[in-house]
Amino acid sequence: MKKIFFWSISAALAGFLFGFDTVVISGADQQLQDLWGTTDAFHGSVVIGMALWGTVIGAIFGGFPTNRFGRKNTLLVIGILYFVSALGSALVDDPVSFAIFRFIGGLGVGASTIAAPAYVSEIAPRENRGQLVALYQFNIVLGILIAFLSNYLLRNTGEEPWRWMVGVEAIPAVIYTVFVFFIPKSPRWLISKSRNEEAMEVLQIIDPNYDVEAKMKEIKSQSETEIKGENIFMKKYRFPLILAFLIAFFNQLSGINALLYYAPRIFEAAGLGESTALLSSIGVGIINLIFTLIGVYLIDRVGRKKLMLVGSIGYIISLSLVAAAFFLNWQGLWVPLFLFIFIAAHAVGQGAVIWVFISEIFPNHLRASGQAFGSSTHWLLAAAIPSVFPYLTATIGPAYIFSIFAFMMVLQLFFVIFMMPETKGKTLEELGEELSVRKIR
Repeated sequence: MKKIFFWSISAALAGFLFGFDTVVISGADQQLQDLWGTTDAFHGSVVIGMALWGTVIGAIFGGFPTNRFGRKNTLLVIGILYFVSALGSALVDDPVSFAIFRFIGGLGVGASTIAAPAYVSEIAPRENRGQLVALYQFNIVLGILIAFLSNYLLRNTGEEPWRWMVGVEAIPAVIYTVFVFFIPKSPRWLISKSRNEEAMEVLQIIDPNYDVEAKMKEIKSQSETEIKGENIFMKKYRFPLILAFLIAFFNQLSGINALLYYAPRIFEAAGLGESTALLSSIGVGIINLIFTLIGVYLIDRVGRKKLMLVGSIGYIISLSLVAAAFFLNWQGLWVPLFLFIFIAAHAVGQGAVIWVFISEIFPNHLRASGQAFGSSTHWLLAAAIPSVFPYLTATIGPAYIFSIFAFMMVLQLFFVIFMMPETKGKTLEELGEELSVRKIR
């Protein structure tokens, strides 16, 4: 189990870079707009938004290298992308070059949401799969917290602190890439490439008590039911496709990425000073980390669906209170307090569940493609919403924005109650069979 944990945490470090890369821009956000004098629309859609559009491209096309070249090799390339992005972003002197290097980092983020959860789900025993895959989410929020803390500590470094803020990511990128060199290839991917002896060796390490022959037979039996040329858009995979779409859709319609990107700006709009706003952002990271740990602890105990129910109710309450605070002009710490509740609800619900759930609901041969679809949905919205957030804040105001987010979470609650299946305690092969609308005999 120690080896599996090491392999899982090594792959999940891609999530640390994901979280760090996503949020580090929040500290540089206002500095860059003031430095280059860009409009709200250009700043949101290009300077900030290009990283997110890179993430969309990485998510759309990340399934191809994950399937073709393997989960491990894709994870190695992701580390290189992060390193190039961090170093390049720190050294440029114009908004377009900055956006290009941030776009490169976005490619890494998007691809990591496919390769890392797929890898961990395929090496994890079913009884621990939720917790091990959720290490990816834990690393995301750890990266978010460290980015907020790093931004605060580097806020007065040199004449242009933003260069240090975005450039420091190169260090964890190198560490992550080295770690990935020492993990084995996914046994299920190896079987899909008819490299059975290598797969047997990895399966034996995963669990010495395995009946490896029986496990190999189980995995192969599903592959034998495959029809050449199958894809996730076939009728029999409609249900898992809808599940992947909806969980990703509602994840972003909560407003989570808008908050993480613009936390200091939102807190300033609520009446806090600049330094207090940055410090409150660190509070967002701490709450996120604590409640993600709770979610990771509970995901294999109470299941994915119950966590989503709790999270949905927490979303509705907290977002409604944030909207009320802006409508009624409650100054001071009310908005940060309500947003801390929102972050806690996200971390224990959607945050802990989304990447685990999407990695479980598709059969082995379509896992990367299914995750690419779910991740693409997630990142298209994650690109669109923060890109327009500064403009919407300046026009219709934050009160109406957070009201829309609250309403969408009511719809998520209905999705969880009436559609979402429980995946806890089942093998990937069992789930692949159960969630297909039409089973092949």
